Amino acid sequence: MNHSIQQDALLHTLRSFALDGEVASCIPYGGGHINSTHLVTDCTGTRYILQRINDHVFRDVDALMDNICMVTDYLHRDGCEEGTLTFIPTRDGSYYTQNEYGYWRMYRFVEDSICLQAPESDQDFYESAVAFGRFQQALKDFPVEKLHTTIPNFHNTPDRYRLFREAIARDPMGRVREVQPEIDFILSHEETVCRPQHMLEEGQLPQRVTHNDTKLNNVLLDAENHKALCVIDLDTVMPGLSIFDFGDSIRFGASTADEDERDLSKVTMSLDRFRAFTRGFVRSCPGLTETELAMLSDGARTITLECGMRFLTDYIDGDHYFATQREGQNLDRCRTQLKLVYDMERKWEDMQRIVREEQQ
Repeated sequence: MNHSIQQDALLHTLRSFALDGEVASCIPYGGGHINSTHLVTDCTGTRYILQRINDHVFRDVDALMDNICMVTDYLHRDGCEEGTLTFIPTRDGSYYTQNEYGYWRMYRFVEDSICLQAPESDQDFYESAVAFGRFQQALKDFPVEKLHTTIPNFHNTPDRYRLFREAIARDPMGRVREVQPEIDFILSHEETVCRPQHMLEEGQLPQRVTHNDTKLNNVLLDAENHKALCVIDLDTVMPGLSIFDFGDSIRFGASTADEDERDLSKVTMSLDRFRAFTRGFVRSCPGLTETELAMLSDGARTITLECGMRFLTDYIDGDHYFATQREGQNLDRCRTQLKLVYDMERKWEDMQRIVREEQQ
C-alpha cells in the first residue's frame, strides 16, 4: 500500500468509528509484525489505537472479532474495567469495519502505560504473571464452548508430532541427516509432552479461555511503578489449557538467552524467574484446580518442546512458516528450545517444589 492510498484508507476508515471528536492526528505506532497499527488523537485529546487486521494471517476475521468481543464484553459486565481493552464501536454499532482497504478495529489507548520486550527485573515478570493470572481468573466462569477455535489444533501436541513426522518423511531440502540428534530428542519426549492433551480429552484438565500468546510484550504495565494494567493482543484468544498459557510465559520469559542464541551454554531456565512468574500466576488465579497446579511445570515443558518441534519442522520443510533473517535461524531456534527442555528436566524437582511453595 503506497503512502497516498494509506492516507486515504486511514481517513476513510476513521469516519466509520464513533469517536469523541474530530480526528486531529493519526501516526504509525508500535513495532508489531502482524497488524498495521496507528495512534489516533481526536480534538478532545482522547487517544485511540487503530489497527488494520492482517486477514492473511487471521483468515476468519468474523470469528476472531467475535471471540474478542465476547470476552471483553464479559469482562466489562463483570466489573473488570481497568484491566480490559475498551473497543470503539463503529457508527452502525459493530466492533470492526471492512472496506476496500481491509478489516479495521479501534480501542481506547491505555494512558501512562509501557510495553516491555523483555523483563527489566524479576518484578516485571511477576507483574506479567499477575496480568495473565487475573485474565484467567476473571474468565473462569465464561462459557468457553461459545468461543470459536480460530487456529485448529494450535496446541494439540499429538497433531504437531504427526506434522513433524510428515516433514521428516518428505525431507524436501535434504536436511534430516544433519538434525538427527534433535529429531531423536523430540521423539524420545513424545509420550511425556502429549500427556496434557490426553488429560484434556479425558476430562482431567478443564478447557478454559486462554490467551495463547502470553509473552511479556502482551501486557501493559504502569509507566511509573510497573504494576500490571492490562492484557493486550487478544487475537489468539480461544479454548485451551491454562497450563499452556503459563508454560508459554516461562518458555519465553524465564530463558536466559535469546530465542535464536547459537551458544547453547548461555541457554538455561532461570529458577528465580520461574518462581516470580509462578507466584504471580497462582496467587492471581485461585480458581486453578489441583490438577492444573500439579501440571504447571508440565505445561512449560510441553510448550517449549512443542515450539522447538515446530521450528525444526519448518527448518526441515524449507523455512516457509517462521520468518528468518539468516540461514539456519530456525534450527538455532529449535536448539534453544530443546536446551531449555533439557535444563527444565535437570531442575524438575526444584520447579515442582516452587509450585507447591507458591500455593501457600
